[in-house]
Amino acid sequence: MTTEIGRLDAILKDDRLTVAALGGWTIASAPALDAEIGRVAVGTARNARIDLSGLTAIDSAGALLLYRLHDRLAAAGAVETVGARADHAALIERVAASAGISPPAPVFYNPFIELLIRIGKATYLVTHEALGLLNFLGLAVVSILRSMINPAHIRFVSFVNHMERVGLDAMPIVGLLSFLIGVVVAYQGADQLRQFGAEIFAVNLLGISIMREMGVLLTAVVVAGRSGSAFAAQIGTMQVNQEVDAMRTLGLDPVEMLVLPRTLALVLAMPLLAVYADVMGLAGGAIMSMVSLDISLVQFASRLQESVGIWTFWVGIIKAPAFGFLIALTGCREGLKVGGSAESVGHHTTRAVVISIFLVIVTDAVFSILFSMLHI
Repeated sequence: MTTEIGRLDAILKDDRLTVAALGGWTIASAPALDAEIGRVAVGTARNARIDLSGLTAIDSAGALLLYRLHDRLAAAGAVETVGARADHAALIERVAASAGISPPAPVFYNPFIELLIRIGKATYLVTHEALGLLNFLGLAVVSILRSMINPAHIRFVSFVNHMERVGLDAMPIVGLLSFLIGVVVAYQGADQLRQFGAEIFAVNLLGISIMREMGVLLTAVVVAGRSGSAFAAQIGTMQVNQEVDAMRTLGLDPVEMLVLPRTLALVLAMPLLAVYADVMGLAGGAIMSMVSLDISLVQFASRLQESVGIWTFWVGIIKAPAFGFLIALTGCREGLKVGGSAESVGHHTTRAVVISIFLVIVTDAVFSILFSMLHI
């Protein structure tokens, strides 16, 4: 059904101006109607009337045009609207109410102020995150001390299960990456030292870098991406399924039930993985030394024993439990922060990995400064 084109008729009789809206006042007729409204002359009229009895259709564009017509006729004095259907009148009232709302004032943009605001927000978020992590650290330490006083609180079956998952199951990927890193360090070191005829010192470079820094740091990064994310996803899924709320309802402590076994398992597994990573890294370096430097395995072992002291080994191993504790703490905390959606699980799992790696690197820097001050 085709809607009749909208139009208007204006009749001035005595001192009254009558304007009749006819046809369909829709967006299709809006340009022509707007021009006609502009041509309406008030003249000597003292009052005006808008007759809507001939209106067959109207939309929001037509209602806005009638609102403008009403404003134009207000110059004649009193304006009344007659003959409107109930639905047409309701639409006109809604449009008139919204048309009277002035747009918000433009906001002045100052780049310097915006920079200060962003820095302030970031500072607040970092401080809030640090305080939250410190609070969760206190809960975990209290739970660990309680379990040391009463070992019956430790869930040994869960502890052994997590030891297998974070330790034994991580050995293939940790071993492969450490082996390849050892190959790369030995090859690159020998390539540079060959310019000075000091290829044999590539063994020193390999032993110190792998055992002191790279072995444990690489292990921590792999574990953060593998086990830290798994902790966050597992506990986060339990949060979505309301299993953690069920534990609290039964009077069980989620920190003791979920966080403690995972934390203890990772704290104990990390030093073992670090030793394994050191061995695999040195093995990769030894093979590359034999292939590219013609250094026999006996020569490699002898040179390694001369260049690497016992504290070079222990510096790396001492860091491992601290890294494991931070990774487990962050993963479990992010899991407990999950909301009620799958999207929240993914978000906090990603945060667990990012924050864990950040804390591991910061802690490694602190250890390096501490060991440097102690001349170790």
